[in-house]
Amino acid sequence: MAKLYTPAMAALDRKKIKQKGRVKKSSPGREAWKRLRRNKLAIAGMIILIVLILTAIFADVIAPYGIDQQMLRNRLQKPSFTSGHLMGTDDFGRDVFSRVVYGARISLPIGLICVFLAFALGGTLGAIAAFYGGRIDNVIMRFMDIFQSIPPMLMAIAIAASLGNGVLNLVLAISISTMPARSRIVRASILTVKRNDYIESARAIGASSRRQLLKYMLPNAIGPILTSFTFSVATAILTVSSLSYIGLGISPPTPEWGCMLSASKELIRTAPYTLLFPGLMIMITVLALNLFGDGLRDALDPRLK
Repeated sequence: MAKLYTPAMAALDRKKIKQKGRVKKSSPGREAWKRLRRNKLAIAGMIILIVLILTAIFADVIAPYGIDQQMLRNRLQKPSFTSGHLMGTDDFGRDVFSRVVYGARISLPIGLICVFLAFALGGTLGAIAAFYGGRIDNVIMRFMDIFQSIPPMLMAIAIAASLGNGVLNLVLAISISTMPARSRIVRASILTVKRNDYIESARAIGASSRRQLLKYMLPNAIGPILTSFTFSVATAILTVSSLSYIGLGISPPTPEWGCMLSASKELIRTAPYTLLFPGLMIMITVLALNLFGDGLRDALDPRLK
């Protein structure tokens, strides 16, 4: 006996046909996120970075003591859970854990600002040089070559020493010293995209130079630039800590990690934990940025699509 074809069965068949014919759309960003999720080390680095950012934002809530609160009776106390000082106290009786937590609010933003300014200055010059080429490219890049002939750390030390201590001077020193490398990264990315057919099509339909650069070139060259930005933040944090350690960056009693290392270097024998925890924070932050940067580079690589 033939089976009756009911309206419910017809609706089910139409639904199946519709699902089979539907084309699943996926953006490049979504595909990059899928590749990034498969990289366990990159996800671990991203989680650490999120924790550090939240620590910097909620430092007032997390830190049990003030950054300059001195408890002379508890000076040089070893790390202990029972005493209330998880990372011990320094030679002024200040809680090391509280100062390390507040240090995230200083080191992370300074590193981000330094890299942002370096890309804003150097990246703009590199993009202009790549887009126009010819004499403009030669003038800009030869000017960058003069800057790049000096090691970045040496240039940062020279600028910081001439300007003096302070957050603004430190940011200027690091941004100017790393600007040539950032301009070359942006220039190389723009030159790679500039040869594509869709740029020629945009030029053929009369798109302005500004529209070609901002709408077509930069968005398609953002992958290498974003990856370099992540690695550059790690380098900037190391440079900030190094300059503060030698006395050319942030001055005490500001709880910046490199500054804390410099202030506690004489206690390396009697109270090594005063150097251990700020150093660990620098190491963990740089490691997390490098892990995330490696994963981001692999996720944005078009050859892996």
